[in-house]
Amino acid sequence: MGKAKITIVTDSSSYIPESATKGLDIAVIPLWLIWGEENLQDGIDIQPAEFYRRLKESNTLPTSSQPSAMEFENFYRSVAENSDQIVSVLVSSKLSGTIASARTAVSELPELSIPIVDSLNSSMGLGFAVLAAARAAAEGKSVEGVVAAAEAMKSKIQFIFIVDTLEYLHKGGRISRGKRLMGTALKIKPILQFEDGEIRPLSQARTKSKAIERVYEIIQERLGGKKIVEAAVADIDNADEADAVADQLRDQFGVTNILRADVSPVVGTHVGPGTIGIAFYTE
Repeated sequence: MGKAKITIVTDSSSYIPESATKGLDIAVIPLWLIWGEENLQDGIDIQPAEFYRRLKESNTLPTSSQPSAMEFENFYRSVAENSDQIVSVLVSSKLSGTIASARTAVSELPELSIPIVDSLNSSMGLGFAVLAAARAAAEGKSVEGVVAAAEAMKSKIQFIFIVDTLEYLHKGGRISRGKRLMGTALKIKPILQFEDGEIRPLSQARTKSKAIERVYEIIQERLGGKKIVEAAVADIDNADEADAVADQLRDQFGVTNILRADVSPVVGTHVGPGTIGIAFYTE
């Protein structure tokens, strides 16, 4: 009897590059983007390039929503038709109701016995936990082993990002109007991080270039002599700057495994164009 096929179900906020998912069993349920009268499935009805072009031209900001419990139930059933078992690794429960919907769906599908891993992250912070689970499944690990791989990875991931403007964080309710106005006046570039499943301030700089330099300093401080095993640089409509960051990670930190990723429209609506994120984990 051959090994059981285990499929990893994640959500579209992960936006893992296709180059990293080849040969792995990963299924992606789309989140929703609500823009006026339009209901758009993230990454299906709208792609990053079109989304960020529209975002710059629009006077209204879209909102995001998780899949419903029924959507999850139908998605899990569909995946189960071609898989022996499912493990679900999803966006932080502190940022989205996605996991709540998934848990409700799983309670209606006792025959599938689907474990859910709260990544406490998003974008490629989530993506690396998904990849760890999928790689463990490809190696023939049990469901318990796959879950353990995702849990171990999520505790190692560090995800730091710089936003170009505070406007989107303000509109999305992430910062107060006063802080937004002060940041705009001072042209402050906030440096943020995922911590305990939430987006929290880490540092700030007066210019984008100084913010990037500060991020390198923070990474150096945190490494403590360890090597970065794998990193991802994700950007929102800012490819040239992000490519330069990836080059610097290679040159300064000797990182050989670097993924270049887009940021999903659902995530991008909260942070805005110009954002650069660096996710990495150490040995």
